[in-house]
Amino acid sequence: MNTRVYIIIGIVLLNILFPFLAKHIKYFLFKKRRNTFLKLLYSRVYKIGIPLLLLIDINAFFWYFDFENFKSIKFFINLFLLSWLFYEVIKYFIYTAISIKVTQKKRVRRELFHLIINLAKVFIALIVFVSVLSFYGVNITAIITSLGIGGVIIGLAAKDTLSNFFDSIRLISSDAIHVGDWIETRDFEGFVTEIGLTYTQIRTFDNSLIVIPNTKLANDWVRNWSRRLIGRRIKFWVKIKYTLDIDEVNRVINEIRQMLISHPMIVTDRKIETIKNKLHKNNLFILEDKYGVRKTLLVYLDEFDEYSMNILVYAFSITIDWEGWLKVKQDVLLKVLEIIKNSKLELAYPTSVIFHDERKNLWKE
Repeated sequence: MNTRVYIIIGIVLLNILFPFLAKHIKYFLFKKRRNTFLKLLYSRVYKIGIPLLLLIDINAFFWYFDFENFKSIKFFINLFLLSWLFYEVIKYFIYTAISIKVTQKKRVRRELFHLIINLAKVFIALIVFVSVLSFYGVNITAIITSLGIGGVIIGLAAKDTLSNFFDSIRLISSDAIHVGDWIETRDFEGFVTEIGLTYTQIRTFDNSLIVIPNTKLANDWVRNWSRRLIGRRIKFWVKIKYTLDIDEVNRVINEIRQMLISHPMIVTDRKIETIKNKLHKNNLFILEDKYGVRKTLLVYLDEFDEYSMNILVYAFSITIDWEGWLKVKQDVLLKVLEIIKNSKLELAYPTSVIFHDERKNLWKE
C-alpha cells in the first residue's frame, strides 16, 4: 500500500472517531474549566471542529482522486469552509474576551462585541469577493486604480449607508447608549435592543419595535434614563391647611426630614461613602456627574398656595429600577401620611365656602 492509501485510511478513521475524540476533548476541557480559554473552547469544539474536519476531508478527496477538471469546485468549497472556520475562530476569541471581563466583574458592552462580529462578517465577505476575482484572473490593483468616476458614483449612491455605518461607530465609541438602556428622544421612548451597523432597534413601552437609522439617532438629542448609578428622584408637595402654629409646622418638617435620612432606601452621604471611596480615585471628575449619583435631600416649607401651605419633599431613592422606585416612593408617602396624622396639622384640599344671608327684605328700598 502506498502513502496515499495510508493517509486516506487515517482520514477515514479520523471521521469515524471524531465524535469519540470530541467527547473526550470536551471532557478534558471541562476538567480544565478554571482556565478561561479552555472553558470557552469546551463549548466551541464542534463548531470549530466540523468545518476543520470537512476542510481536511474535501482536500484529501481531491488530492487522492486527482480531479484536475474540478479545480473551480474545489476552490469554492475550500473558500466556503475557510470562511466558516475563520468566522467560528473569531467568535471564539470574542466570547473568550467577554468571559474574561465577566470573570473580572467588569462591565461588558454587548453592542461593541456585536459590532466586532458584524465587522468580521463584512471583512470575510470582502476577502471572499477579492479571492473569487483573483481566481478568475481579474487584476484587483487595476480595478482599484481605475475606479475614478465609478467610485464617486458608488460612493454617492451608498452615502446614506456609509453615514449610518460611521455613525454606529460614533454611537458606540462615545459610550452614549448601551443595549438594554432606557432612552428617550424627540420622537420615541423605549429600550435599546440592538445597535447594528446601519440601524438601531428600540422596543417601546407599548411593545412595538422601532428601527431607526443610526444617523438620525447620532444627530439628535438622546436622554438616557439608565445611565445613573444611584439615585432616582422622588419629588412631591405635602399640602397642609393654613395655620399659625409655626412650631408644629417646623416639627413636622424636621420629622419628615429625619424619616428620609433614616430610611434605608433613600440616598444620603453616609450611605454612599463606600461607593465614593471606591470610584472617586482622583479629582479629575465629579463623581455625581460621571457615574450618575444623586444625593440631594430637601424638606422645606416651599410656598403659600390658594388653599394650602406646601411643604416640598425632594429626595432620591437608592434603587433606579422603576418598580423598586415605586415601592420606595409609596413607603415614603405612607410614612409622611403617618407623620401628618400624628400631628396637629391637617391635609388641605380645594374647598369652597358659601355664605348664606338670612336677612329678609335685604333688597327692598
